[in-house]
Amino acid sequence: MKYWKYYLAALAVIIVDQAVKFIVHFNMEMGLPGEIKLIGDWLKLHYTLNPGMAFGVELGSDYGKIILTTFRLVAMFGIGYYLYHLVKTRAHSGFIWCISLILGGAIGNLIDSIFYGVWFDNAPYGSHSPWFHGQVVDMFFVDIWEGILPHWIPILGGKPMSLWPIFNVADSAIFIGVLLILFNQNKFFDHEKKVEIIHTEKPAA
Repeated sequence: MKYWKYYLAALAVIIVDQAVKFIVHFNMEMGLPGEIKLIGDWLKLHYTLNPGMAFGVELGSDYGKIILTTFRLVAMFGIGYYLYHLVKTRAHSGFIWCISLILGGAIGNLIDSIFYGVWFDNAPYGSHSPWFHGQVVDMFFVDIWEGILPHWIPILGGKPMSLWPIFNVADSAIFIGVLLILFNQNKFFDHEKKVEIIHTEKPAA
């Protein structure tokens, strides 16, 4: 059970992430027509598709999506094994829970990339195959700011700019996991050093 509780946490993230994506896909209209305000104009539900990585970044070649999805698949196994290693070496439990969140989020978006081109028929036009070309479903829209930047700002001054991340449950799990690690790294990694010292100390003769 010492291993499986962390994998079950990752599984819980995957289930919630996929459930929300299915609900959004089958019950919301895409884009502005289907937008639902949750907290005024600041937080909304907005069904959109992300064809690539974070913020819609894409790899340039015709096979960029396959490369990205394959990378995610390899990363999933790498993170899964790392989680096992952390439990085995008695890493700080808080750090392990964070890795569980990251693993669950990574798998959640990987499912979109592998299967949604077939399940939701959302592969971009001209894709070689719907498999491995699915687009990630995003829905949480934080409308922070939109306007014209002051003219005194170098290069970007006077240009329209928007700050409005759109993300999903999987993205949130990854973000929270990484953020907690950054804010607690002294606690997490000092614990690992202490455990390593205990394991390497030789018993007195």
